[in-house]
Amino acid sequence: MRILYYDCFSGISGDMNLGAMIDLGIDSGYLLGELGKLNLQGWELLVEKDQRHGITGTKVTVKQTRREHKHRHLADIEKIFRNSILDQKTRDLSLKIFMKIAEAEAKVHAIPVEKVHFHEVGAIDSIVDIAGAAICFNALNVDAVFVSPVELGGGFVRCDHGLLPVPAPATAEIIKGIPVRKDGVNFEATTPTGAAIIAVLGTHFTSGDTLSVEKTGYGIGHKENPDTPNLLRVFLGTASEEKSGGHEAALIECNVDDMNPEFYDYLSERLFNAGASDVFYSDIIMKKGRPGVKINVICEKEVADMVREIIFTESTSIGIRTFFFRKDTLARKLEAIETPYGKINVKRSFFKGREVSFKPEYEDCKRIANERKIPVKEVYNNIMSLLAGNNNYEND
Repeated sequence: MRILYYDCFSGISGDMNLGAMIDLGIDSGYLLGELGKLNLQGWELLVEKDQRHGITGTKVTVKQTRREHKHRHLADIEKIFRNSILDQKTRDLSLKIFMKIAEAEAKVHAIPVEKVHFHEVGAIDSIVDIAGAAICFNALNVDAVFVSPVELGGGFVRCDHGLLPVPAPATAEIIKGIPVRKDGVNFEATTPTGAAIIAVLGTHFTSGDTLSVEKTGYGIGHKENPDTPNLLRVFLGTASEEKSGGHEAALIECNVDDMNPEFYDYLSERLFNAGASDVFYSDIIMKKGRPGVKINVICEKEVADMVREIIFTESTSIGIRTFFFRKDTLARKLEAIETPYGKINVKRSFFKGREVSFKPEYEDCKRIANERKIPVKEVYNNIMSLLAGNNNYEND
């Protein structure tokens, strides 16, 4: 398998990603030519070599050549890409990244997605950063994207809403379920754009131990830090089919028999937000015949300490068991498809490069069912029939 690996030890932003892609081998002339298909005026791309802590990489700056004061909605962003002459694959991926940000902003501000105002992210530089990310990703033609734990940074960041804590609320929403670190640097290391790029592209959030490296690229950030270089490092390489989905993970469990049942939902939410990949509960009989519950959490080794801290502080447990085991997963890919209901996200799973299962995202099915006042199983079954038909066609 051909693998792109993001080593986000100092976070990720849109311009750092473009710099890393060019440093990895994407031709800047090709990227600029593709970006020209946006038919968007008022910007230029500055590409230069730079250093951080003696490490040479590529620094990219999207410079606006005219000042604009637009606060675009999602419909405005969609119009830009719809009117562009970018290929369909690049348009779809770009809009998926924007949708990830729109959904986060909608959640933070408690408003519908279509009413979200893109402030910083709606600016020309962010549009170019996101379109560029899609162009570079499609040009690399990789089978999977591995992502390391992501440094978020620390301190505060100033934006249109004022001074906000790092990570910014939208970033915090986007990185749910992704292993992260915090306060490794004293600035905003991961921006909403950077978070959305890895959230959409990432297929495996792992250390990347199984990767055989062919190329390395460095994207130079716009910050200076005396301790940690402001760099995004990316690797291009290969992993064997057998190894690509297997790695060591942690199973953390404990028994409780004196906890308010209403607390379990909040506990699950905290654990998932910390990076747990699965949280589940089992009914058990404890000593003296007392009924109890076993709390089970599966997570990456990097977040095991945080998981234990949450269990100790949010549950009534006074003891935890931790087991390390090999976790094997199918390679997964999330893509948007057109259906009679509109665009739906579909999760596809692969074993040794062969697709073995597919299903529509449940949240999309639920949204459509609510909008159209029809049973969710009807939506789900109709989309599954459509997917089966498309697969049969492709196999023919």
